[in-house]
Amino acid sequence: MNIFKSGLYIVSTPIGNLDDITLRSLEVLKKSDIILCEDTRRSLKLLNHYRIKKKLVSYHKFNEKKELQKIIEYLNEGKILSLISDAGTPILSDPGLLLVKTCVEKKINIFPVPGPSSITAATCVSAFDDKFLFFGFLPKTENELIKVLSSLKNLDFSLVFFVPGIKINFYLNFFKEYFFGRDIFIAREITKIHETFYRDRIDTIKSFKTPLKGELTIVISKIFHNIYIESDKDIESQANKYLKKYSLKDVVELISKKEKISKKKVYEICLKIKKNEKNN
Repeated sequence: MNIFKSGLYIVSTPIGNLDDITLRSLEVLKKSDIILCEDTRRSLKLLNHYRIKKKLVSYHKFNEKKELQKIIEYLNEGKILSLISDAGTPILSDPGLLLVKTCVEKKINIFPVPGPSSITAATCVSAFDDKFLFFGFLPKTENELIKVLSSLKNLDFSLVFFVPGIKINFYLNFFKEYFFGRDIFIAREITKIHETFYRDRIDTIKSFKTPLKGELTIVISKIFHNIYIESDKDIESQANKYLKKYSLKDVVELISKKEKISKKKVYEICLKIKKNEKNN
């Protein structure tokens, strides 16, 4: 029989299928004095399924600062508190980091209770390199998104993102520009009845005719060096030839349409050619 110490337990819960929960997670939840929930209504579905009746406290990104002091008081009283998110492993793109940091500062016990995660679930079936970087939710605005993708495009790792299904086409347009030549894996409804995986090349994947439902986990493969080298050399060769006859604007338009790649990429190559010509 496990002996539970007082403190904060970070408990992973199913990402879809309610059977995907560990025996230890159930035991911790049953022993908890208080369960901190992102959305009490969603958490009740899981807790009712396993006949767990405990005091629930709503703890989400809009009230985490307000509720922090009260939660720390509970912990200082020697209570056992569990933190769960709506699905998966808490903290990772979910509320709770502020609480964990405060517990560390105040030397309050913190216990991880591992379990389901859409990050590892999607990555392990993507068939991409197992060295990956997890980013989480991408920015919603175009300017911020450009900054982020610009900083990530040259990293030679698989990349994992969370994206709302309703905005999938918006993000695909930017992926085509910044991750040209890579593969993409899109997972939706992981472990649920309508679990669906999409696999394609970023430069050939088509926009979805109707927005996808729910939250998507997207994995982008690492850089294919040979593809990049061959592609850039070919474009550079074409640009060299066309720039002798046409304007920069016309060359960018021509190659972009012909090769079905972003104007930005062609423009950067053309500028590089012109700069080299100037220096020579």
